[in-house]
Amino acid sequence: MKKSISYAILMLLCAVQLSAQTYKYSFTVAKDGTGDYTTIQEAINAMRAFPLKPITLYIKNGVYNEKIDLPAFNTTVRFIGESVDKTIITFNDYSGRGKTHTFNSYTARISGNDFQAENITFINSAGPVGQAVALHLESDRAVFKNCRFLGCQDTLYLAGENSRQYFKDCYIEGTTDFIFGPATAFFEDCTIHSKANSYITAANTPEGIAYGFVFYHCKLTADSSVHQVYLGRPWRAYAKTVFRQCELGAHIRPQGWHNWSNPEAEKNSFYAEYKNTGAGSSTTERVAWSKQLSAKQAAAYTLEKVFTKSINSSAAEGSWYTFR
Repeated sequence: MKKSISYAILMLLCAVQLSAQTYKYSFTVAKDGTGDYTTIQEAINAMRAFPLKPITLYIKNGVYNEKIDLPAFNTTVRFIGESVDKTIITFNDYSGRGKTHTFNSYTARISGNDFQAENITFINSAGPVGQAVALHLESDRAVFKNCRFLGCQDTLYLAGENSRQYFKDCYIEGTTDFIFGPATAFFEDCTIHSKANSYITAANTPEGIAYGFVFYHCKLTADSSVHQVYLGRPWRAYAKTVFRQCELGAHIRPQGWHNWSNPEAEKNSFYAEYKNTGAGSSTTERVAWSKQLSAKQAAAYTLEKVFTKSINSSAAEGSWYTFR
């Protein structure tokens, strides 16, 4: 009997290994036809659902004018662009165009967990026509390194109430609420560029979630004509956003934060700063309901603590936020 069980287990392991070898786990997309596919969506469609090991998609330089969707069952996928300035995914949908609304106006929607991307530019090219998302990100444990996100209103939608998302050495630009959503997101060494007098963030942090958006060692810049920008406003009542040791340009308004014309939002939202520098960093005129963190409080806003203290996370997961 024991021999039969051992044999069955062995056969199962062999079947799993054979299955892993049957499916491709590395793809190349190239506009000139030198890869496996000429469009990114074709490559996504060819990927195995719930793969047995990570999948890597190499994307050669080119402008990929397509609306792409990586479903939730496409997990542990990695996009590697040839170079950030020349590997471009772009589309021009926007809210109000036919049946398009904010949440499906994206150029790229990423839903599969454990997604990573490097050296890619995501663009919504619709222009200043209203809500037009470049990246709609629902993935938990998502990592972006050296990527660019270009658009106007609602450039970067960080979705998923329990999702954790990390941006390292990235460039993000837009006009109004161009970083928004309910996810827990950590931005490190990123450039945040405002193209209009408006608002940078619109967090929608759910009640009971420890962290919302955290910006660490980021640089806030603006077009030369821009000089009246708020750090953020609360999309919902429990919004959380913190800027820690960032460089704030002169375009940041002295008040810093806005209540979205809803004084009730001041009671439960959490907007804070710690040791920021630059012409826009003075706190003497900040709104009274925002916070200035103490050194002890600021110590809780590190990459490791933000992600290990978030809902459904534990230190045992390891440093998923390192680039594999």
